[in-house]
Amino acid sequence: MKLKPVLTIYLFTCFLFNVQQSYAQERLSDGVLFEIKKQKETDAQWIKIQVLTEDIIHVIGSPQKTFSSHRSLMVEKTNWEPVDWYMHENDNYVEISTSKIKVRVDKNNGAITYLDSEGEVILQEKTDGGKIITPAEVMGEKTYHIQQLFNLPAGQAGSPEDEAFYGLGQHQNDLMNYKGHDVDLWQLNIVAAIPFLVSSKNYGILWDNNSRTKFGDIRDYQSLSSLKLFDKNGNEGGLTAGYFNDGNFNSFFSSRTENRIEHEFLDVNDEYPEGFNLNGGSVRWSGEIECNEPGIHKFRLYSSNYTKMWLNGELVVDSWRQNWLPWTHLPTLNMEKGKRYSIKIEWIPNGGYIGLKYLTPEDEKYKNSLSLYSEVADQIDYYFIYGENIDEIVQGYREITGKATMMPKWAMGLWQCRERYRTQEELLSVVKEFRRRQIPLDNIVQDWFYWEEDKWGDHEFDLTRFPDAQGMVKELHEKLNTHIMISVWPKFYVGTKNYKLFNEKGWLYKKNVEVGQKDWVGPGYVSTFYDPYDEGARELYWSLINKKLFSLGFDAWWLDSTEPDIQSNLSREELIRRIGPTALGSASRYLNTYSLMNTKGVYDGQRLTNPDQRVFILTRSAFAGQQRYAAATWSGDIAARWYDLKAQIPAGLNFSISGIPYWTTDIGGFAVEPRYENPNEADLEEWRELNTRWFQFGTFCPLFRVHGQFPYREMFNIAPDGHPAYQTMLAYDKLRYRLMPYIYSLTGMVTQNDYTIMRALVMDFGNDKNVLSIGDQFMFGPALLVNPVTEYKARSRNVYLPDGSGWYDLKSGKYFEGGQTITADAPYSDIPIFVKEGSIISCGPDIQYTDEKPADPIRLFVYTGSDGSFTLYEDENVNYNYEKGIFSLIPFSYNEKEKTLTIEKRQGKFPGMLETRTFEIVWITKEKQSSLGFISKPDVVITYIGSQQIIKME
Repeated sequence: MKLKPVLTIYLFTCFLFNVQQSYAQERLSDGVLFEIKKQKETDAQWIKIQVLTEDIIHVIGSPQKTFSSHRSLMVEKTNWEPVDWYMHENDNYVEISTSKIKVRVDKNNGAITYLDSEGEVILQEKTDGGKIITPAEVMGEKTYHIQQLFNLPAGQAGSPEDEAFYGLGQHQNDLMNYKGHDVDLWQLNIVAAIPFLVSSKNYGILWDNNSRTKFGDIRDYQSLSSLKLFDKNGNEGGLTAGYFNDGNFNSFFSSRTENRIEHEFLDVNDEYPEGFNLNGGSVRWSGEIECNEPGIHKFRLYSSNYTKMWLNGELVVDSWRQNWLPWTHLPTLNMEKGKRYSIKIEWIPNGGYIGLKYLTPEDEKYKNSLSLYSEVADQIDYYFIYGENIDEIVQGYREITGKATMMPKWAMGLWQCRERYRTQEELLSVVKEFRRRQIPLDNIVQDWFYWEEDKWGDHEFDLTRFPDAQGMVKELHEKLNTHIMISVWPKFYVGTKNYKLFNEKGWLYKKNVEVGQKDWVGPGYVSTFYDPYDEGARELYWSLINKKLFSLGFDAWWLDSTEPDIQSNLSREELIRRIGPTALGSASRYLNTYSLMNTKGVYDGQRLTNPDQRVFILTRSAFAGQQRYAAATWSGDIAARWYDLKAQIPAGLNFSISGIPYWTTDIGGFAVEPRYENPNEADLEEWRELNTRWFQFGTFCPLFRVHGQFPYREMFNIAPDGHPAYQTMLAYDKLRYRLMPYIYSLTGMVTQNDYTIMRALVMDFGNDKNVLSIGDQFMFGPALLVNPVTEYKARSRNVYLPDGSGWYDLKSGKYFEGGQTITADAPYSDIPIFVKEGSIISCGPDIQYTDEKPADPIRLFVYTGSDGSFTLYEDENVNYNYEKGIFSLIPFSYNEKEKTLTIEKRQGKFPGMLETRTFEIVWITKEKQSSLGFISKPDVVITYIGSQQIIKME
């Protein structure tokens, strides 16, 4: 039959009920409401499907017809333009279709199947209990646990071998592709929890829930005592725990049999043997384990300081972590029932923490499933987003949760920071040294503790160390051409002026105060955090930092500890008690959203106070929607180790796929092993090389930021002038600034076109299945393939050149065919970087800061071999006039067949725009190999006045 748009033929809603199939449907203006007869008590009875666009579907599954009244915090857009959609049904299902997708709802069980316009299945909910809504009580609140299960076509780890899963925020597990793995979305220092999952099959699921969420296996890890344990002599009952007086496992103290290892938290811990020196000793657990269920067993080792773990004779963990931030390792072991496997853990605690738990093999019925679970909910609520590529999926996410704002141009330059500049004089002297040495720099950062010791939260400088903060900022701006960001926490010491202001209004979390929890500063001070879920509290918070800091001229906000990390090393249950209740509800319900609300308050406040100054916020955590509040995220207090450098690459790539475009890391790592604090010659050279390799990687992150604990992180403090570390970092810093026209144009693409700057290879080469799990290479914009070096003393590395394009070595200009793995040179001075053929890279003059002078001339490097295009974006750099359309675009396009570069007519204008400018064109071909350089003469020089020009390659 001929179908017509629902909006045309249904001018009213109607309700139909089919007794035989026990389902009902109510047609709505934007979708359909279904009532489904429950097959299980935990099934959803009511399902609402809303057609928001041709490729975005909103699904709600509820145990009752009255849907939740809790407003979504992640969602910004609630009024959608009507879209044509069609509906028909047969005996088995109701089908809702747009021009892009079809949505089928099974009349018997409510299971939803998503299909493309050709009828090919994209994704399908499980028909036997795909929506699980289980009554529960969490921290005293009556609620539901919810789980959504999707069937995936049979294949390795559930889905086909050519499907991969990405996103979910930023995690420290060194994984690019989450297929077959578990991800726990709980906002923590070094973890950013964003419940947005993206498939390489070009669909995404935005999971609208604020509480603890799990992708994959939803079970909690069990005590090690659930396994059969044998000591080193083969006796059943536990492992042999050997305690030593020294840190080298030599001076024996005592031993005993232990059936679990649980020393993880401040508030919940097993006892050590009496008299054991936790700060100077060491522990070795050894023996064997045996299981009752065959299959892959998962282990969760949580530890700080130096830890090694062996399973069945294989070293599976070799780590160091600072004691105030232990971290998790998740090794696995395929075990046969009744067979014993050796296990050994060696730990040098230095006052730290350790725990080991495990999980039995996952139930077979979940192995071919995609699972999303949340701890606290009223209903299942998610958005299905479909597109031609992952860029369109990200665009759909931002359409729902808000567009990313333009960052100020200076934010794209180098950020120099350390923990911490202790005085005004010290901070200024560092910037002056950058300028003296002519090291390009845009931003200096004042980290925490600029206040008097007992005045945390009053936002006032200690005048003995910072006698004139306003004068300091003025000197940075007017004499040193440098911007400054300042650290502001949501933390207040009891008894401070600002504590009293918040306390009078009831806008503080009280539990931390009630227990008298002291922090690590001086003798220890009792503190708590404010509640940003109350609008009045957000307004007060802004008014205080506006009066004390913004009025002094500070340019940017470092909103630290926004998880919120009210006290390190608490058990998770106790942590939740300390950070609630919020003004909107329980801490469990709103667990992952603190940073979203905190950034909202600061963003809204500054936009009202100074509408002409772009906001820049840096946070240690992120949630869906945070991009609309000018918030960038860094990867937290990671360790300064090679493993951590490597892990940051997939962490940043998955974060970027999650829809928030501005991300960075502490170049060099934050927390430092003791061997680097007073290093011997060998350790010093490793330290220098680690920082150099990290700096090379950081050059191509969306934000370029150096930070960390002692040793000091300025490049001139890392190595002397003549050392290759110093020379390399300086060269890469200068390269970043040369690339500024390219980089700032990418930021324009982010805001205008929902672009992503730091790009997993799957975003541009999705048809090449070899790239699906590559997590140590990425595209920086459309042109540059970046391949960081993450091993000490490595002077080459394998590089996969994606299929579908040819590639030029940036350094030599040598051409390579795509679809192959090569061994690329990686001398100390360089990481391998390749340019995609058809690329047009715009580079500016040699500058010391981003607005030192206009980007003129611009040198255009045209990498021939394929058609290509790029658009130069420019505006006023610091204000919001771009929101009114005040900016300019100059499109470039290269035609391979005609061998021509077309510079199109300029679109738009802005105050201060260069009406006439110079473009220097450099052709790079397979025959004419050339590096991206600035000394040699260009092939063509063009004077451009805004009209189209076509340049023929000779």
